[in-house]
Order: sequence, then structure tokens, then C-alpha cells
Amino acid sequence: MSTLPTLERQQTDSSEWTTDAEKGDVKHIDHAAVNVPQTISEDDEGPNVGLAAYEQSKSMGEITPEQNKRIRVRIDLLLLPLFLITQTLQYLDKTALNYAKVFGMEKAMGMKGNQYSLGAAIFYIGYMVAQPGWSYALGRLHAGKVLGASAFIWGFTVLVMVWSKNFTHVMVTRFFLGVFEAAVTPGLSLMTGWWYKRDEIPLRQTIWYSAVGWGGMIGSLMAAGISKMDDHPTPRWKLIFYILGSITMALGICLYFFLADGPSTAKWIKKEDRPAAVNRVAQSGVGLKTTNFNWTHGFQALKDPKTWFLSIAMFGSSVPNGVLTNFSGTIIKGLGYSTFNAALLDCAGRSLQVISLLIAGLVATRWANTRLLMMTIGNLICVMGTAMMSFLPFTKHYTWARLIGFWLVNTQSIGFTIGLVMVSSNIGAYSKRVVTSSCIFVAYCVGNIVGPLTALESEAPRYQTAAYCMMAGYILKTICHGCLWVYMWRDNKVRDKKYGPADPVAAADNGMKGMSENENIHFR
Repeated sequence: MSTLPTLERQQTDSSEWTTDAEKGDVKHIDHAAVNVPQTISEDDEGPNVGLAAYEQSKSMGEITPEQNKRIRVRIDLLLLPLFLITQTLQYLDKTALNYAKVFGMEKAMGMKGNQYSLGAAIFYIGYMVAQPGWSYALGRLHAGKVLGASAFIWGFTVLVMVWSKNFTHVMVTRFFLGVFEAAVTPGLSLMTGWWYKRDEIPLRQTIWYSAVGWGGMIGSLMAAGISKMDDHPTPRWKLIFYILGSITMALGICLYFFLADGPSTAKWIKKEDRPAAVNRVAQSGVGLKTTNFNWTHGFQALKDPKTWFLSIAMFGSSVPNGVLTNFSGTIIKGLGYSTFNAALLDCAGRSLQVISLLIAGLVATRWANTRLLMMTIGNLICVMGTAMMSFLPFTKHYTWARLIGFWLVNTQSIGFTIGLVMVSSNIGAYSKRVVTSSCIFVAYCVGNIVGPLTALESEAPRYQTAAYCMMAGYILKTICHGCLWVYMWRDNKVRDKKYGPADPVAAADNGMKGMSENENIHFR
């Protein structure tokens, strides 16, 4: 394992030797001579965002429990709802095609055969092409303005869908929808690590990612409500796009002006609390973000086994996700339920998704080193659910059993969400996190492209091939997470034996200076 010289604390004065991770050299810093600003502006940040505020926090003494709680609660109240709403709308806009299909969009566009599946899949091609660029932009530029602009444009793209006349129009619009939505889930995942301590991240991330469940329920109820409307001059499938597009554009304006670039410059955190807010996050040992891309750290991500375990697992879970996202209403309706009842039953399954996510987040936050345990439990439940879908007879006698199996698949979000937590809390150096995240989301896109293509129109409504592929994906995901568990446990043992006990203060210092977890010998 390659390492850089670690921080050596001097006992006789206020100076120290430190490593400049971006340049690879060692230099001496005399803290007594540093003029640390009392109020940190974005111009003071430098390439390592939050470093100036972190250095200032060292002269302010230990963070009291009361101060820590006050900062955390303020972030929870003002930031977490914004993340939740953003992710909810992203999911609704992405899956609007699912509900529009139920209300006749497929027929209106003259789509035949597997053209609907292609329309669902091309979203992820746009997503895959654009996602690395968005992750870079979130680090290089003001994150709130980047995400706000993205949301406004993707909301407009949703509105454009109502003017589609044929299959070609649908394909072009869905491609660009994928391009502009690609900033959201990877971006929010990276940004969660800028605001919360390592032990706080699992619950917060599962809270905002429970949006996929809330979004599914809202979408199902919206579809149920529209199905009960009297005749309307506007086709019902168009109403879905009008409603969602308008709300998303309003959200984009809110994000642009309200979402801060990090705790050191957040105007809604008291000035005297901002250095402490950065210090809290620094304790994780992975830093916040850097505005300069470090190619050494980028290539380091490509050689890290953690990157590939997480990426292959993501592909395994994304194949069934591609089916679940685009065919949930059709599969439930195929069991013999009306459009209205199918929407309500899908809503029930989504509630399981929310509950399972929150339970997993609570457990992983309350008890240390249980994240991979929660992921494994969620994976095994998914294997059981898809086995029921694959092998139970497609008869009226087994309708409820097959429906329950389909509901159980909603626990897939546990592995997905906490897998992203592994990136924000276990990958040091922002450049390395960006590349790791990009690899994971490329795998996510490829899986979601493949998934809808396994739902063969000739096999409707059972979709037997899709059920087999879903089960295989979850088995692959379970194996990869098991390998990741063993690898990380062994790596910690090797580090303890080679370097001795970790120094949390040195780990925080090294992380804020931009070291990766491989270089930071005090990181565990």
C-alpha cells in the first residue's frame, strides 16, 4: 500500500510538518504565523474546500455536545428535506413514462413491440454519458448552482415530453432527460459526506433516498387519482408531465439560490458555528471536496478493489431495478388487477421500501460496522422475492404469493443506498470519490439499460426472462458485497498491524489536506 509521510506533531511549539497531498511534497507550516480569517468566504477556500475553516476551528477548542447537536439539527431541518424533495422529483420524473404508459401514451406515440423498453433504456444512456461531467462540475463549481441549473433544465425537458408526436421524439427527449438528471443521485450522495459525520451518514442517506419509495407512492396515487377523473380535453398521460415538469422547474430555482457549497459558506449556519460544522465532518478522515482534479487519485480509484466490488454489485442490482422502475404498474396489472387497484397495490410495495430503508439506516447508525450486514440482509430478501416471482405458477391461486414476492424486491434499495454510503465515508480524496462514484453509476446505467430489455413483450404479463435475470442480479450483488466485507475487514487488520492504532486527529488533518484513504495511514 502506498503511503505519504504522516503528520508529526511537535511538542515544543505550535508548528507541524504536513504533507501537501496535491503536490506530493512535504512543507513546514507555522500555525502561529497564519492569519486565519474570522469569516470564511468562498474566495478564502482555496482548492481544498473547508480547509481554512477547519484550521480556524482548531483554535476554538473542542466542540461541545450542545454545539454539535445544534449544528446537526439545523442541517437536518434545512438541508435534509431539500435533498428528499429533490430525489423524490428526480424519481417521479424518471418514472413518469411508467405511469404515462398506463394512460395510453404508448398507443398515442404509435410505439410497438419493445419500443417502450427502448424508450425507458435510453434515459440511462444519457445518464451514463453525462454523469462523470456532473460529478466533476459539482467539485469544480458551486454545487448548489450546478444542481439548481440541472433541476430547472430537466424539469423543462419533462414538459417537452407532452409535445412528442412519435417514437423518435420520445427517444430524444428521454436521452436529454437522462443527461440532466444525472447530477442528482451521485451529487446528493457526494454532498451528504460534506455535511455529516461518518456515523451520521447512513441514516441521513437512507432518509433522503427513501424518496424512491415516497416517489413511487406519490406516483401511484397520482395515477390512481387521474384514472378517476372525468373526461378531460388534455390526454391523461400529458397531465402527468405537465404537473411534474412545472414543480421540478420551481425546485431548480430554489436549489440555485438556497443550496450552499458546504458548511463553511452556508449562510443559514451561524458564523461562529461554521468552523465547528467543518470540524465535525473532518473527523471522518476523508475531507470535503477539492476544486482541482488530482489525476493520481483518479487512477488510484481505478486500481482499488473497493471500486470494482461496488460497481459490479451496482450492475447486479440495476438490472432488476430497470424492470421494477419501468414495469411495476404493468406487472401488477398483469396479475388481474384494475389500473386503479394496481396503482394502490404498487403504493403498498413502495411503503415497504421506505420502512426497510429507515430501519437499515437506524441500525447502521446506532451500531458500528453493521452497514454491510444490512446490505446483505436486504440482498437475501430480494433473492427470495425474485425466486417467488420466477418459480411460483402463474395461476390465480398464487396471485397473492407472486405479489408479495414482487413487493419484497423493494428492499433492494438498502444495498443501493448503503453502497453509496461506503463511497462517501470510506473513500478519501474528492478526486478519487468522483471516479469511484462515476464507475458505480456507469454500472448503474448499464444495468438499467439491460433491465427493461429483459422484459420481453412476448412474455407479458409474466415476464419470465426478466424474473430470472432479476434473481441472478441479486445473487451477483450479494456475492460482491460479501467480498467487499472481507476485503475491508482484512485491510483494517493489516493497517493496525503495520502502523499501530490510528490517530483520529491526524486522520482528520490528512483527510482535509486531500489525502486518499490509501495515503492516510490513520484512516480506518
